Amino acid sequence: MEKKNPTRRSVIKALALTTAMAGNVNLWAAGTAQKKKEAMKLKGNINHSVCQWTFGKMPLDELCLNAKKLGLGAIDLLAPKDWPTLQKHGLICSMCYIPGKVSLTDGFAGTEFHAGLIRDYEEGIPLVAKAGYKNLICFSGSRRGMDDETGFKNCVDGLKKILPLAEKNKVTLVMELLNSKVDHHDYMCDHTAWGVELCKRLGSENFKLLYDIYHMQVDEGNVIANIRQHHEYIAHYHTAGVPGRHELNDKQELYYPAIMNAIVATGFKGHVAQEFIPTGKTVEEKLQALKDAITVCDV
Repeated sequence: MEKKNPTRRSVIKALALTTAMAGNVNLWAAGTAQKKKEAMKLKGNINHSVCQWTFGKMPLDELCLNAKKLGLGAIDLLAPKDWPTLQKHGLICSMCYIPGKVSLTDGFAGTEFHAGLIRDYEEGIPLVAKAGYKNLICFSGSRRGMDDETGFKNCVDGLKKILPLAEKNKVTLVMELLNSKVDHHDYMCDHTAWGVELCKRLGSENFKLLYDIYHMQVDEGNVIANIRQHHEYIAHYHTAGVPGRHELNDKQELYYPAIMNAIVATGFKGHVAQEFIPTGKTVEEKLQALKDAITVCDV
């Protein structure tokens, strides 16, 4: 059996990354990212971030220092226990986790999980607001045999119990779109149209989507058209190369400069977070890959 790439869930649990052979230097970025010692000079059209779990072996303090050198103002997917470290370095958490259990499978589509989720989000939403952050991630969870309509009803029932608190605290609940073909089999919110319909049924500016470009290319493609059509429902973006979920280089099929230009054209003011899994063996190679990816996306 072919060995699968690690998922975010497996890395968060293991607190380690498995690495593959070192990838090629990004050819798109070569003209502007040659001098490793120079600080990144970003254009300001994209608010850049990076997901901590993809650099799981690197201490958070070290990741913060490197993020600052690369011109980033934020790091994604951290729980309250890690926010003081961010604040020490003058960074923010661009997408927050709840303080309790993080599960991509046991989400709002399953009514049996509502009690625990509501408890955790009632605790987490005020913490996000107190820290001055805006976005708090959530997940539909797995289908477990249910049809779309049942999933919609269950998600609406659960989310409506915490949306008033989110609105009061000016926090946006952000449901991530994940592919169900390769990485998260049976995940319910696996197409843009499904997520958008849930947004419409909830009817709140405090519920939006995390459009993961990698995941949506895997499950449905048509990335730029979907961004243009549904951008009003999108609060956040994640990146990675397809196939493989690795660097944004010429070995994968997405042309990220065009995607980023499409995002900028919508007037988007949120964050775009790098969530690719570096293939480099050394810290220097991994950080160079991050620098290259930021350069590719800095349109």
